[in-house]
Amino acid sequence: MRIDIISVVPELIASPFAYSIVKRAIDKGLASVHFHNLHDYANNRYRQVDDYAFGGGAGMVMMIEPIDKCITELKSQRQYDEIIFLTPDGETFDQKMANTLSLRENLILLCGHFKGIDQRVRDHLITREISVGDYVLSGGELGAAIIADAVIRLIPGVLSDETSALTDSFQDGLLAPPVYTRPAEYNGWKVPEILTSGNTPKIEAWREAMAYERTRERRPDLLQ
Repeated sequence: MRIDIISVVPELIASPFAYSIVKRAIDKGLASVHFHNLHDYANNRYRQVDDYAFGGGAGMVMMIEPIDKCITELKSQRQYDEIIFLTPDGETFDQKMANTLSLRENLILLCGHFKGIDQRVRDHLITREISVGDYVLSGGELGAAIIADAVIRLIPGVLSDETSALTDSFQDGLLAPPVYTRPAEYNGWKVPEILTSGNTPKIEAWREAMAYERTRERRPDLLQ
């Protein structure tokens, strides 16, 4: 998988891709992430990528020309499955969407910034709009990092135990059950006996029941 991230401040999100699972995926050649500074596609010596909104109003708007030039250049080199714009009013990102995107080969993530982005970009250049939650960030960079991380970890071979991703929260519509590790007793706090019994079928049944119970208590909306 190749992910191209377009941003006015690409330095903001370089570090999440330099560590842990995502870095291992990149080192294995299973994924690659490339950052593109939108200022490099500006059409004046001030490297301007924003301007005042037609009709007035507070805040600056990202200009269409630098974005079009960047996306056009990328598309001239390869075919992209999705060109995604990170925006608060996009469809809410979830595990099902992460699963779908993990099957794609080439993605572009366009990070919004300032007050907004020229609507013509959304009308003519974007194939999908995604939000990471019902709140507003200073830009789409952190959202892009979230999406890239959630998607890359699902690529076969990225996790050392590929079944691990299948038991994550939301994969089956439920939250993950409680987990424990050694020691079996600490300060009088004991691990449930079923988990140390060695009875795999009963352990799996317990985990399923606990996952359902946790979901019912914390996210009953998922059960609908």
